[in-house]
Amino acid sequence: MPRVLIIDDQKDVRAMVAIVLRVNHYEVAEAGSGAAGLKTFAEGRFDAVIVDIFLGDISGVDVIATLRERAPGLPVVAMSGMTALDFMEQSPHLASVICLQKPFRPNDLLQALRKAQAAAAGELPAAV
Repeated sequence: MPRVLIIDDQKDVRAMVAIVLRVNHYEVAEAGSGAAGLKTFAEGRFDAVIVDIFLGDISGVDVIATLRERAPGLPVVAMSGMTALDFMEQSPHLASVICLQKPFRPNDLLQALRKAQAAAAGELPAAV
């Protein structure tokens, strides 16, 4: 069963994402801050990470940069209430990140996760 880490400071968003993933046979870990997410990632093995760009403590862009240093091929989905282009140019670490704009439907989430896995495998152009 694939393991996914959800990093979002909004408990209701984390809960919704976790439910969708669990129903679709993913094992899920949740973190309510960037620092907690990085700690959780360091303590476990994850097949993908879903990160909110605007976290309360650390920028999601910085979290993604740290994750990329630790696991360069990690599939990452970046969530944001803003359009993807508003933050895509902030960091080279966002090159193969798939963007998911809030609010989104469960199928959008699953599709973004599949695209992130394909992008990490080099099967899909970046920033889709």
